[in-house]
Amino acid sequence: MTPTIAVLKGDQTGQELLEEALRVLDPAVTGIPVYFEHFDLSLENRRTTRNKVVYEAAEAMKKTGLGLKAATITPAVKGDVGSPNAILRDQVNGTVIVRTGRRIPGIRPAGGAYAPSSVVRMAVGGAYGAEESRQGRGLDEVASRTEHISRRNCHAVAEFAFRHARKLGVKVFGGPKFTVSPVYEGMLKEEMDAAAKRYPEVAYEPQLIDATYALLLTSGGDGMVIPSLNRDGDCLSDFVLQMFGSIAGAESLLLSFDEEWTPAVVMAEAPHGTAPSLQGKNIANPMAMILAGAALLRYIDKPEALRVARSIYEAVFEAVHRGMSTPDLGGSCTTTEFTAEIIRRVKSKLEVWEALGS
Repeated sequence: MTPTIAVLKGDQTGQELLEEALRVLDPAVTGIPVYFEHFDLSLENRRTTRNKVVYEAAEAMKKTGLGLKAATITPAVKGDVGSPNAILRDQVNGTVIVRTGRRIPGIRPAGGAYAPSSVVRMAVGGAYGAEESRQGRGLDEVASRTEHISRRNCHAVAEFAFRHARKLGVKVFGGPKFTVSPVYEGMLKEEMDAAAKRYPEVAYEPQLIDATYALLLTSGGDGMVIPSLNRDGDCLSDFVLQMFGSIAGAESLLLSFDEEWTPAVVMAEAPHGTAPSLQGKNIANPMAMILAGAALLRYIDKPEALRVARSIYEAVFEAVHRGMSTPDLGGSCTTTEFTAEIIRRVKSKLEVWEALGS
């Protein structure tokens, strides 16, 4: 059966970079038959359809299990169409967001960042969507917030973190502030400890969230997977990706799970925004969006898809190593030139590997 990827179009450079990623994923390049089902999630069309297109895209991802999303604009005006990401996350039951920071050739990392590090963030609950209120007046005014997390979502974060760490051969590191909040934040710590017993082969170094930040800056460069609550993970993702000097080498994955904790829906995107100042200039960096497409191929249940995914990852970082990059990384390539170089390298790798029988 031919895999189908729901393609979620976006705004400004978000859409431009999505088109570059699709050039790389073209079956004429990869040799993998894939059907692309397109949904226009541009701000204009979301307003025209009153977000109906967003719900249609979510239904398509639930059927196909795969989605590739461009960056979109979230209007700040109350009563407008709001965030498509929030709707998509809710409709596909997205539970975990994974972002992996990687060292980019020629870019100086901060601190001890060297080996790839993934932040496994709880995608729901916590401070986002919490009930808030205020009472009193003047200096006696008091603000309150009621947050919720569930055992199921804590289990999903911990389970995926340990499976991901086992696959990468790295340690699970970090955790919530369970000493201050043993009932609320302690729930995630309990699930992390339980997962550590299920996966004794995975190195486990639990830390409080504040110690996690401090130790990340002084680490010896070991690869790690960092499980976290929703807002902690939001902050950690930005921090960890920037430790590598640029977010260009990272992709972002939203995952939902079946009853066996296997990913049921995977939506891949770049972690950056729409960069309106770069629109139409053909200089925006397509690396993250191309890597998002490669990451999605890893969830197609075919050995050749894994091979192609690896070829794309290698092609991207080899190109940068050879000095082929866009201006943000110190190079002189245009957006389309960089993509063309990746396509050339992917085709070359796949032909050589086929000739070698590997």
